[in-house]
Amino acid sequence: MKDIFQIFFASNAKMSKIRATIDKVAKTDITVLIKGESGTGKELLAQAIHLNSHRKDKPFIKVNCATIPKGLLESELFGFEKGAFTGAHLEKPGKFELANDGTILLNDIGEIDISIQAKLLQVLQDGMFSRLGGNGDVMVNTRVIATTKDHLEETVMEGRFREDLFFRVNVINITVPPLRDRKEQVLPFSQYYLNFYKKKYGRETPPFSPVTINAFKEYAWPGNIRELENMVKRIVLFGEEDMGLHSLSGQGLKDGRDSKSPDDLLPHASTENKSLNLKEVGKQAAEVAEKEIIQTTLQETHWNRKQAAKLLRVSYKALLYKIQKYHLDDIKGYRKAEEETV
Repeated sequence: MKDIFQIFFASNAKMSKIRATIDKVAKTDITVLIKGESGTGKELLAQAIHLNSHRKDKPFIKVNCATIPKGLLESELFGFEKGAFTGAHLEKPGKFELANDGTILLNDIGEIDISIQAKLLQVLQDGMFSRLGGNGDVMVNTRVIATTKDHLEETVMEGRFREDLFFRVNVINITVPPLRDRKEQVLPFSQYYLNFYKKKYGRETPPFSPVTINAFKEYAWPGNIRELENMVKRIVLFGEEDMGLHSLSGQGLKDGRDSKSPDDLLPHASTENKSLNLKEVGKQAAEVAEKEIIQTTLQETHWNRKQAAKLLRVSYKALLYKIQKYHLDDIKGYRKAEEETV
């Protein structure tokens, strides 16, 4: 089975250029900013940089800045001393300390609250910070790689991201193209994940049929590699290619072109190859309607999930589940409200 990094950089001119850039920057300690849509493989690229550096035998620590409430992110990154706040019974090192001599990956760096950004800037400049409640300085030698799916320049203009921090982070920037611009990689990735999840779940899943192969090649994959991986995982778990294909997201391409719908990618039903299942048809129709209503409500509330949950009369957790299920968090207009916590 091919190594996933071989697939990631193979068969595409844009990815070959990125590989050449990695060969130049990996041996240095330069801060790298990786840009790209959700699910394109930004974290894979960060791992490749780490594994090709002199730090490869040291820790590679990931921090998902968008999922940690801003009140906890500072202590998560920089740690705290005993008694720093109620419940701090023991001192705790932060992620920067854990990544000392290695690499720290700050996913969605644009989501870091501006109140913490000065401290992050100091680490990038001097390799120095203080824990919460601490009097002394902590020194670290940690390489920083950051990712963003948004344009940080716009965030700077809006006053939500420090300009000096932007220049410090944006020393080298690499943009990972979406999977629709790397169609040569769709089948190698799908075969990799098929073999991976067959082994993981102990399933004897047959090779993909010609219909599935054609569907994978034609589909736009708005959710990129992550959507492809989840699709293959469902096929392995449930053993139903048709069901997997019907669950493909219908978001289409982000440049305005129309992608083929899952139904267009399947052979037409006939008495010879497919029987109608009214229950399944009804379920699919209900899911399409539900997805459209949720997306419309989110747009009307400017992607405020709490307000949308109230309007839809569902719990906040139920709405988060639906957003993930229908890949609505991959839409460009989606933003996490700062006051919300998971």
